[in-house]
Amino acid sequence: MLKDLENDFSVLERRILSLKKEYQDLQFQLAELTAEHKILQDKLALERRRSQQLEEEHKSIKLHSAISGNPDHNRLMKNHINRLIKEVDLCIAELQHKGL
Repeated sequence: MLKDLENDFSVLERRILSLKKEYQDLQFQLAELTAEHKILQDKLALERRRSQQLEEEHKSIKLHSAISGNPDHNRLMKNHINRLIKEVDLCIAELQHKGL
């Protein structure tokens, strides 16, 4: 009977040590994955900023091309001018509304 209890205790002890080792391994993996996640988030933010910069540069190039007389971008230039005129009109209307 005592021998069986000692045997059972030994089995439980080995199982506890095994679970402890697995737990430590999982904690280490979590730390690695957390660090990797942070790096990927930073890369994503950088790529988003780059994308926005490239979009702005692309718009600027198209606008410059339209101003230079490129017939492919005439419509773009007309739309841009119309937008600017509407913005100026809104500003004038707001100034008139405020009585300035």
